[in-house]
Amino acid sequence: MYISNTYKPFLHPNRIIAFTTTCQTLKFHPLLNLHLYSPTPTPSSLSLRFKFTTTSDPHSFTVSYLVNSCGFSPESALTVSQKFRLNNPQKPDSVLAFFRNRGFSNSQIHGIIKRQLPLLLSDPDKVLLPKFEFLASKGVSRADIVRMVSIGPRFLSRSLENHIVPSYEFVRGFLQSDDQLIACMNRNSSFLSDGRFALNSELLIDNGVKRSDIAKLLRRWPSILCSANLLKTITELKGMGFVPSTSSFCVALLAKRTVNKAKWDEKVETFKKWGWSQEHVLEAFKRQPYCMLSSADKINAVMSYFVSQLGCDSLELVRSPVVFQLSLQKRLIPRASVVDYLNSKGLRKKDASMTTPFALPEKLFLKRFVKRFKEHSSHLLKMYEKNMNRENTCL
Repeated sequence: MYISNTYKPFLHPNRIIAFTTTCQTLKFHPLLNLHLYSPTPTPSSLSLRFKFTTTSDPHSFTVSYLVNSCGFSPESALTVSQKFRLNNPQKPDSVLAFFRNRGFSNSQIHGIIKRQLPLLLSDPDKVLLPKFEFLASKGVSRADIVRMVSIGPRFLSRSLENHIVPSYEFVRGFLQSDDQLIACMNRNSSFLSDGRFALNSELLIDNGVKRSDIAKLLRRWPSILCSANLLKTITELKGMGFVPSTSSFCVALLAKRTVNKAKWDEKVETFKKWGWSQEHVLEAFKRQPYCMLSSADKINAVMSYFVSQLGCDSLELVRSPVVFQLSLQKRLIPRASVVDYLNSKGLRKKDASMTTPFALPEKLFLKRFVKRFKEHSSHLLKMYEKNMNRENTCL
């Protein structure tokens, strides 16, 4: 086998052992592949292929351990090892065993370690176990703990006494029970580790948002309370005319925080295509902020149905934008069949609102538009139920 003079400085026995060990981790054997390399390698190829020959043992061990025990790729392990070192397997082995003994899969463990590397150097009995015991003491199931920790492993790096317990009690002050809090954590447990939660909650209260509305945010959209620069959005909504003490304010907050500018502009243009102005869009948003959480396709479908099939003026929907969040298949089309029948029989006033029947709760709709007309109620109910159950490809 030909070996270029260029490589001979690397063939000292000690260097061969260190280099071979690392390269085996990376799935190739240096001595078996030297003859495949160019006799005059470039400096860049030398730095890549022989980088490990001059590194210290902790460096090589770190790369090997992250690849073989934690599921890292050789490339990512090498990158990580530039700033993070393991000297021996004792602590990291105990951490990995801790997770495995509690039902975490290899992929879940890899995800946790990748996001919270310092955990490999921790004492699991002192750092990890108390946090698991805390969650269990509140009624969180073993399976839910695994899922929560896998999704939000930063929780394990925060102080139990100084952060996690105070955060838990702070949230409980809004939700009033451990059961509700656990349900909230199942959706998003980041508030236990994110310091922005308490600050954002206090910011909302200072601006007039009710505690009951903050509790609603926690139950349905907890990530909003852990978002950055919330004051900017609060100020923007107040400038639009939203009043923080109203329940619609939190829905508007959700829309502005979760719909990016490109999607927002796309929806505005979709409304404009049907004859709305910028002012109409703002008015509808203020009346029912949910309308900006509907997709552009859904907006088009609803507009098309009301304008093209029901003969409604698109501007009438500005006053009742709730229709954009309702199902065409399960709500709009079945009720439209009832309204159309009543109109054909002259049982509704000609100037009656086209949108009112669709916004009513189910029981009130049946009372006012079906049961009220005793001679026709049986037919109306059958027609309504038939349209409710039929297959429909609309959105």
